[in-house]
Amino acid sequence: MTGEPVASSAGSRTTRQRLAVAEALAESDEFKSAQQWHDVIRSRGHSVGLTTVYRTLQALVDTGDVDVIVTEEGESKFRRCSTGHHHHLVCRCCGSTVEISAEEVERWTQSVAAEHGFTAERHVLEVTGVCPNCASAESESTSSEIETGSTA
Repeated sequence: MTGEPVASSAGSRTTRQRLAVAEALAESDEFKSAQQWHDVIRSRGHSVGLTTVYRTLQALVDTGDVDVIVTEEGESKFRRCSTGHHHHLVCRCCGSTVEISAEEVERWTQSVAAEHGFTAERHVLEVTGVCPNCASAESESTSSEIETGSTA
């Protein structure tokens, strides 16, 4: 999802701090917390406050330029995502994320909303599980424990 930085949002002016946030987002496909983005930006030599990073991220979420997921621990993580409506598969072990589109989810959302007299305006779907790499590593670890007789 890397690409051109999106530095401003509705009602906010472009500042060098906001541009630094947008540039960092444009160069990474990883979901990161506001603190992690702040660390990345500061490591590049930019003087920017954590509050500015958080507010910029939230403004970009509000305009649809950045996606946010909430981890099992309740931490918000942000990344620049593709345009258009999509959902996420999120690995609970390594945090890797896959963007998916799912027409059946769209149809189901509309159907359930209509069934209850609602007009669906938006929805968010994140499926948390274990990616193939982590599943393989867990399987190898379990096999190794069985072979050695340890079950730590």
